[in-house]
Amino acid sequence: MSNPPTRAGGSARARKPDLLCFSHLRWNFVYQRPQHLMSRFARDRRVFFWEEPVHDATEPSLEVSRGADGVTVIVPHLPHVAPDEAEAALRRLLDGWMADEGIGRFVTWFYTPMALGWAGHLDPLATVYDCMDELSAFRFAPPQLLAREAELMRRADLVFTGGQSLYEARRDRHPSVHLFPSSIDTAHFGAARAPRPDPADQAGIPHPRIGFFGVLDERFDAELVRGIAAARPDWHLVLVGPTAKVELADLPHGDNLHYLGPKSYAELPGYLAGWDAAALFFALNESTRFISPTKTPEYLAAGKRTVSSPVRDVVRGWGDDGLVRIASDVPDWIAAIEEALADEGREAWLRRVDARLARASWESTWAGMEALIQAAAGSRSSAMDAMEGGLDAERASEREGMATAAGD
Repeated sequence: MSNPPTRAGGSARARKPDLLCFSHLRWNFVYQRPQHLMSRFARDRRVFFWEEPVHDATEPSLEVSRGADGVTVIVPHLPHVAPDEAEAALRRLLDGWMADEGIGRFVTWFYTPMALGWAGHLDPLATVYDCMDELSAFRFAPPQLLAREAELMRRADLVFTGGQSLYEARRDRHPSVHLFPSSIDTAHFGAARAPRPDPADQAGIPHPRIGFFGVLDERFDAELVRGIAAARPDWHLVLVGPTAKVELADLPHGDNLHYLGPKSYAELPGYLAGWDAAALFFALNESTRFISPTKTPEYLAAGKRTVSSPVRDVVRGWGDDGLVRIASDVPDWIAAIEEALADEGREAWLRRVDARLARASWESTWAGMEALIQAAAGSRSSAMDAMEGGLDAERASEREGMATAAGD
């Protein structure tokens, strides 16, 4: 995990510009790309993570909290109102909060284009669109999302993509699109390679265990899991993570299917350590067409042989190199898992895994993004400095003139 963040000292001008991040993901839901990046940016600048509103209040208000990672998380609470009224209320909350915080120079960072409806009037030094998913393909996506994304692409100074397929879909739509695929905190997940005590809710599950962690939603292939569990009742499938947009009761159940619920980022290596193989049980549909799962390098860093559905970015990024086995249907999966459990040639495989992961750290991803942002924001910041310097000189001259007149 990242080192404890430090705050830059000195004046507001000496500190790096504040970063305002607008996200469709909750900070405390699943620890993934936004958390890895924002916690690193918070080492030397103020970072404010704005979540989408919760409609549970009688009057608009903000819930503000600051974590040990230095990121300030802001959750708007609104009454149930029409969408245009909600965006107007959010705009007022945002403007009032920025005035209270004394935010002058800042960078905006969008994970959701929908936030343009209430943050699009801001005047940042630079605008970043970090496209980590094809949100328009997700279940219950807002109908205006594609139009908002097109507007965000026009406004953005930088577009980052979380995978090769997303990059290819956007590289011709903006002059500055940069590929930053799923990265890895190797030390965190590498801890799973050493023997560890089993978590209490996993300790009683028999071996062999085939594990999955992640959100169980429309991307999760429930029928595939049902088929594997039925074909091999001696295998135990361990499913770690929250459900979203699907009901747990609607997922397959059986004596060898174990739903352990959501776990914290810190807990994940403890679960991984007790698995005999890892899986990416993804359905092939519109919602998975562009995904580049962060869990792929996390499984590999833990030293787990991994089997995946033929998701395009997994095939091209990991399957073609032989680091991950690819399987299309239940018979393929059975054969691939059997090979994974056999774990032949492990030492040579681990050497290739480690060589690949050495080039894919969150530290290097953050550093590359930081350099691009500094360049994008720098020219405008310099212009503002020059303007402010000219105004300061003009005011000083006026004061000197007034003092001379008073002396006369």
